[in-house]
Amino acid sequence: MKIQSHTDELGSLSIGKLLTRLSVPATIGMMVMVLYNVVDTIFVAKYVGSLAIGGLAIVMPITMLISAVGMALGVGGSSLISRYLGSGESKKANVVFGNLLMLTFSFTVLFTVIGYIFPDTILKLFGGDGEILPYAREYYLIVLAGSPFLGLSMAGNNIIRSEGNARMSMVVMIISSILNLILDYVLIIWMNQGIAGAAWATLISQVLTFIFIAYYFIASGKSSVKLRIPYLKLDIDRVKEVLSIGSSSFARQGSSSLVAILVNHSLMSYGSEMDVAAYGILNRVMLMSVFPMIGLVQGFLPIVGYNYGAKKFERVISTIKISFVTAFAIGVASLLLMSIFPREVFEIFTNDELLIVPGSRYLVIVMIVIPLVGIQMLGASFFQAIGRAKPALFLTLARQIIFLLPLIFILPQFLGIDGIWISFPISDMLSTLLTLKLMHPEYKKITKL
Repeated sequence: MKIQSHTDELGSLSIGKLLTRLSVPATIGMMVMVLYNVVDTIFVAKYVGSLAIGGLAIVMPITMLISAVGMALGVGGSSLISRYLGSGESKKANVVFGNLLMLTFSFTVLFTVIGYIFPDTILKLFGGDGEILPYAREYYLIVLAGSPFLGLSMAGNNIIRSEGNARMSMVVMIISSILNLILDYVLIIWMNQGIAGAAWATLISQVLTFIFIAYYFIASGKSSVKLRIPYLKLDIDRVKEVLSIGSSSFARQGSSSLVAILVNHSLMSYGSEMDVAAYGILNRVMLMSVFPMIGLVQGFLPIVGYNYGAKKFERVISTIKISFVTAFAIGVASLLLMSIFPREVFEIFTNDELLIVPGSRYLVIVMIVIPLVGIQMLGASFFQAIGRAKPALFLTLARQIIFLLPLIFILPQFLGIDGIWISFPISDMLSTLLTLKLMHPEYKKITKL
């Protein structure tokens, strides 16, 4: 009975309270993961060296791409599962769950095999060159083995959240991060394993996190969906739905990898390895600012999906209003913090002035319109939640592919290295305006239902 209560609350609890209950645990869990990334970078910077951060910056978009597979399939599956649970179709929810696991496993294993066959080609494609390449290769060859565990964990955690069990989702992320931090200390500092220690810490924590999630679904009795062997057989209709809805999430995560590739190459062309290292730190700082918004989106998705499936449209409207105001407020707080203390933020990671001086300046440029980012993310996620895959995909592509990538390619030719960083706020502004324009008629339509 407790399991069902998590699902029922999506359609009955007050929106403000429900959004808080779902978003705050997701945000806390993600912030703990961000904290891990921050501390991991600090360990590498202080105990391995600045160039090692450049190696992490090269591998990061590769791991982001793997995460994107699990996240995309998880979001696609959770959108369907939320609506099926909302309409009382539990068997269909279970079929989607089984298909989701099989898809995630297949894609991540394929990615791992290809990654080991062409390691240097892939690293150079992602910007690995010069003195940072050896660090990138050493880290990459270890963490790549964890790809299937990472993908399945990301997908599984999205399903846990779609059931309305945000607290368990938070616990999963906290456990993963704490394990990683402990292993970082042991392997990097105590055992002096350098960047290889950071890689092994990541791999081991991914395996243990996967085991914990598998226990939740198979043996804990707390999940609303059930794993059955027959449901692992791919159903082409369910596969199409999962891929269609999840494509926008993959585009969001995958486009981040493409952006990182282009930024890494551009920084090597217009700057140096130290600029790539500065970008590695900057990325962690940007994650700290954006993850509360992502946590809000994670709470937003199951509420909108469930209530849209249950035809409770007034609750959908309330969720949109409250979420938009909250996202903007989070963005304003992040902007103030990063604008007032940019140098102090970078000094957390390193004492190297070659990183601190340019990095703190770049940070202010990139963050200038951060209050708009959450609104754009929620707008794209709204279309995901109601099963409108095409506009969701288009809006996700708008921010990083349609606007940002061309700007990163063009502006540095006129503005030098500054053009790379100026591209980010311009893209955020244009994509938010586009999101509001496309969402307005859909919002009006719902108000009349």
